[in-house]
Amino acid sequence: MKTLTITLMLGLALTAHAADKYPSKPVRVIVPYVAGGAADITTRVIAQKLSDRLGASFVVENKPGANGMIGTDFVAKAKPDGYTLLADASGPLVVNPSLYEKVPYDPVKDLVPVSQLTSYQYALVVPAASPLHSLDDLIRTARSQPGKLSYGSAGIGAGGHLAGELLALMSKTELTHVPYKGNAQALADILGGQLSFTFDTIVTAVPHIRSGKLRAFAVSGPTRSSALPDVPTMEELGYKGFHITQFQGILAPAGTDAAIVKTLNDAVGAAMREPDVVKRLAEEGGYEIVAGSPADFARLIATELDMYKRLIQDANIRMQ
Repeated sequence: MKTLTITLMLGLALTAHAADKYPSKPVRVIVPYVAGGAADITTRVIAQKLSDRLGASFVVENKPGANGMIGTDFVAKAKPDGYTLLADASGPLVVNPSLYEKVPYDPVKDLVPVSQLTSYQYALVVPAASPLHSLDDLIRTARSQPGKLSYGSAGIGAGGHLAGELLALMSKTELTHVPYKGNAQALADILGGQLSFTFDTIVTAVPHIRSGKLRAFAVSGPTRSSALPDVPTMEELGYKGFHITQFQGILAPAGTDAAIVKTLNDAVGAAMREPDVVKRLAEEGGYEIVAGSPADFARLIATELDMYKRLIQDANIRMQ
């Protein structure tokens, strides 16, 4: 019995020692998207700060595919030692589990939240030459001519698509969704007038709103965007409960030592408060910095899993 007790105490001491020394070698940060996208840009900013703060290299690796599921699954099945992390966004964590018939990971059981990084929302925009001049105009037209108004998105299940479906449900209208293979194509067609409207990310919409090429009727989050302070929320315009936002955050494989998670959370929180990080992310076009506790991030994931499950069911969205 004494031998067993000593062995257990030794094991606990070694675990604590390993956590104290963390990180003692390079850390892989997996981004489940192509290089150059929103999640990739944010991750590279933070990875450099973590390298500076924790004294080991945080190396960003892109593992895109299957709407972010390949890279997410890779981390979910990785060794939980703190040396393989996931820099993910909303889609793979809270949308895909309801959008797809089968997902190879469980976002709650297979991953442990470290810290949310950012939140961003969408702007409901129309081309500058559109005959629509308000959200009320848009809804009146949609009701009088069902299916006439078209909106684009980066694809089925993308944030812009889900925002459009939520608008159709809440306004009891029929809107025609046009899925693209990426946000750039949808943005090009709204600028060219081929689409009636779209919910574009504030990150990409702001430059065109400021230049006068697009007009914004509303933003999709619970509060106004700091990048578009004069544009009301959907809720302000009468659509109570209309909240569609996207988040980015850091997660680790389930079973990662709590001391390591705390070390990472503390470092991320400090990095996200640095003035140059705040300035850089603001300049990217409207990211809201949200670096809270692991528990805060876990609650967000649970809440949005439930919200998107209900929306996807109510809108009868299916992957084709």
